[in-house]
Amino acid sequence: MSEAALAAAGVDSYRALEAKQQPTWPDGDALEAVTGRLSELPPLVFAGEADVLREQAAAASRGEAFVLMGGDCAEIFSEATADRIRNKIKTILQMAVILTYGASTPVVKMGRMAGQYAKPRSSDEETRDGITLPAYRGDIVNSFAFTEEARVPNPQRLLDAYHVSASTLNLIRAFTHGGFADLRAVHSWNQGFAANPAYARYEQMAAQIDRAVKFMGAAGGDFDALRNVDLFASHEALLLDYERALTRIDSRSGDAYDCSGHFLWIGERTREPGRRSRRVHVQDPQPHWGEARTDRVWRGRDRVGGEGSTRTTLRDD
Repeated sequence: MSEAALAAAGVDSYRALEAKQQPTWPDGDALEAVTGRLSELPPLVFAGEADVLREQAAAASRGEAFVLMGGDCAEIFSEATADRIRNKIKTILQMAVILTYGASTPVVKMGRMAGQYAKPRSSDEETRDGITLPAYRGDIVNSFAFTEEARVPNPQRLLDAYHVSASTLNLIRAFTHGGFADLRAVHSWNQGFAANPAYARYEQMAAQIDRAVKFMGAAGGDFDALRNVDLFASHEALLLDYERALTRIDSRSGDAYDCSGHFLWIGERTREPGRRSRRVHVQDPQPHWGEARTDRVWRGRDRVGGEGSTRTTLRDD
């Protein structure tokens, strides 16, 4: 990958704009060393996967599919364990199969996982008992512990976020393509949850799905499409030093892709025109979260997606 190619693609034009919700890094040299290392590491996702998601999202915009996203408001490194990741996937699969079966509509499945480590804050500082320290901006920046040392923004955490995201994505791919997501195992997704009426209703629907699957098998149906699912990773493209370092040029098209996730979204506090977060010249699907005032919708579409683009998605939260 050539930095010249990235520059030619316009990925650095955001640097001339105002940046909001960014940490104040105390050591610029350490930040440069970390981002330089990140730019050399393999991408977390691949451009082709983002293209698949864009086509599926376009189908949803035409009413031909339903988009389901699940996950945490903010991930923390210590909770990136196999059991927790599996349970998140299990919950998304349960919801998706109910929607697919009930509505007879394909479901585009996304996890707010493997990258949601940054947090926007209403203030750069936090005060407790007369002590003022930098605000906690997520595990990718600093620690939640209210001590001076823990709250100093640490660039090394960007590398930690990369490695935790990589291990999370590895497990996601293993679970969704290694048999766990096989529709014939629909009952097993309910194991380990506490018994309650909601799960009892799920079991009833799972029994109906199971009968339908067995009928398909008896009729000679092809189960290849039932064995695996695509689960795309999504997070807010908030920490620009991290996102820029993981931007790559696609060897197929020559276009720039932010390869930190499949579905990168712009939040309520950074979505105004003229902000750095809005000037992202990459091909990943880029939704806007927040109140969708009509004038902002059209200005935002023109800046990010353009006329007829399938890259700009809007949602009211």
